[in-house]
Amino acid sequence: MSNIAKAFAGGKAFIPFITCGDPDLTTTAAVVRAAVENGADLIELGIPFSDPTAEGPVIQGANLRALNGGVTTDRIFDFVRELRQDVTVPMVFMTYANVVFSYGAEAFIATCQEIGMDGLILPDLPFEEKEEFLPLCRQYGVDLISLIAPTSENRIAMIAREAEGFLYIVSSLGVTGMRSEIKTDLAAIVKVVRENTDIPCAIGFGISTPEQAQKMAALSDGAIVGSAIIKLLEKYGKDAPAYVGEYVRSMKDALR
Repeated sequence: MSNIAKAFAGGKAFIPFITCGDPDLTTTAAVVRAAVENGADLIELGIPFSDPTAEGPVIQGANLRALNGGVTTDRIFDFVRELRQDVTVPMVFMTYANVVFSYGAEAFIATCQEIGMDGLILPDLPFEEKEEFLPLCRQYGVDLISLIAPTSENRIAMIAREAEGFLYIVSSLGVTGMRSEIKTDLAAIVKVVRENTDIPCAIGFGISTPEQAQKMAALSDGAIVGSAIIKLLEKYGKDAPAYVGEYVRSMKDALR
């Protein structure tokens, strides 16, 4: 069983997204630990990028705060090394292809393996171009996680068949952010996924309340939440870990 599969082995998975370095890496570490203590099954760590095209204003703000605070990819790698001394849940990086390119793809992916990262999500990497990174990811045992969007339609089966780790199903068109309701026919997308792969799928983009998480997890294997957590960081800064812990617990309880 891959490490990522373990996140889904005990029922519906709750997956928080946290931008590294917002407001600083010490707070990020405390937030990750608070999330894990309160039931997070897998952690998505965002490596900030100056032009995060998939993100709405909330996560864009987090990227800016982190970059202005002097966060670099190398500092994030060191931060994960430290985190891995006691955090054992699966963790994946979410960033942009440019971040990996400019670092050097092989150096980046080899370091992911060395520090104990289990996967990599690159929302701006088209499925057709994943061969640029896939051989390296396989060589170093890092799952390259595919995204399926409502626009993927006739490509859903193909993406699902080749998926690794878990499938990230994007709930709505547009950028990340909290939504009052999610209108996409996700059941139809999940049905095609289930027909083509045994790999777990989790739904993200727009989920902020326990009710929404429950609905999404009823359709899939888990719920991914970013903006709602980043809003707590924006509001409480260095005091955010306690609030994030509470929030994660309420979301995880909804999935049980």
